[in-house]
Amino acid sequence: MERLKIGICGWGNVATGLFNTVNKNKELIKLNGNLEIEIVVIGARRDNPKCDPGKTKIERDIFDVIENDIDVVVELIGGVEVARELILKAIKNKKHVITANKAVIFHHGDEIKKEANLNGVKFLYESSVCAGTPIIKLLSEELSANNITKIAGMLNGTSNFILSNMEEGEDFEPTLQLAQKKGYAEPDPTFDIEGMDAAHKIGILSSLAFGTALPPEDFYIEGISKIDKIDFKYSIEMGYTIKHLAVSKMNSNNIELRVHPVLIKLNSYLANLKGVRNGIEVETDLLGTLHIAGSGAGQEATASGLISDLVHLANSNLNFSSNEIETIPEIIDFSSLSFQYYFYIEAEDIPGVMASITSMFAQKKIGIESIVQKENLKDNRVPIVIISDPFMEKNHDELVKNILNLNSVNKVRSIRIESY
Repeated sequence: MERLKIGICGWGNVATGLFNTVNKNKELIKLNGNLEIEIVVIGARRDNPKCDPGKTKIERDIFDVIENDIDVVVELIGGVEVARELILKAIKNKKHVITANKAVIFHHGDEIKKEANLNGVKFLYESSVCAGTPIIKLLSEELSANNITKIAGMLNGTSNFILSNMEEGEDFEPTLQLAQKKGYAEPDPTFDIEGMDAAHKIGILSSLAFGTALPPEDFYIEGISKIDKIDFKYSIEMGYTIKHLAVSKMNSNNIELRVHPVLIKLNSYLANLKGVRNGIEVETDLLGTLHIAGSGAGQEATASGLISDLVHLANSNLNFSSNEIETIPEIIDFSSLSFQYYFYIEAEDIPGVMASITSMFAQKKIGIESIVQKENLKDNRVPIVIISDPFMEKNHDELVKNILNLNSVNKVRSIRIESY
């Protein structure tokens, strides 16, 4: 039986979830994981009325946790710079570190991993992406013999919950408020709905699969706040739905890295994942396409991932050789990529309006796969839905600007179509 003495830094929902799960499932962890976990100390600046730590030692200064007789620091304070300082201090004091903090990994992952190698300790972070869904170890260990060509998925449960409800006919704002009421979205939901949370996660997965840097170069990030429920109606009529997709893809020895809404086929795997679930597809040469889904948030799911890291640490051969790649692949300029597009255009219902709009596409030498005028709206306006042929991203903004400059047009929305 292996034994680990741990110190927990932080005393919020995730930390208390870990504390409760370790105590509740102590015998199960011993039986299945061959591990006894002793929580020696908790770093908590203040008490949490939702959880009684009992006789466990409390340090009010989280940095004092490191000075205790422990094997592992579990960093659950969140944020970036203080978390980085805490993690690096623990590593330099020869403590293993486990974290669920995606932000600190995204911004300082390479620095932290290098320091861990130099000091002969492990830095593990299974819960940083999709909580307890085991994607980190899958990429770093189980698929080590595979050539991975693409990772794509819905990595933010809040966005997927909102879009799933909009697909059923709900408006954006009431659905966001419902997500906040249920605890799926923060009071300030910007990080989730504007794509930053998913960007942090795909940045971490891209680093594992393709060796991109942490932090990576700038890449394209777009959220879901501009999508309207009518876009779902017209997409479904054409055999698509709308998801918020994070993608890392090998492309001619360089990497596509992008986060944005997409139309995907209704019969695809990812299209059928609803609610707060996360879903990921991993394309490999030996196993084909793997589908992974699970809860992307919550105390229990995150605790599951944290405990899996503890079990892995206790039972693995501690090999500290560096796995740094010699050449970091470049991230492809997003403007050089090509996509098909869905366009929703509101225009006056007057003779020649369709011809004036299609002429804007012709000027850019962009083909049109389909164009449909939908049922009239109020004030003599009509919606026009266009599916374009693939064209280069660098031409998109100017095309939209030219369409909006037409006197007959008052609204344009566009969503990329993900090809498989």
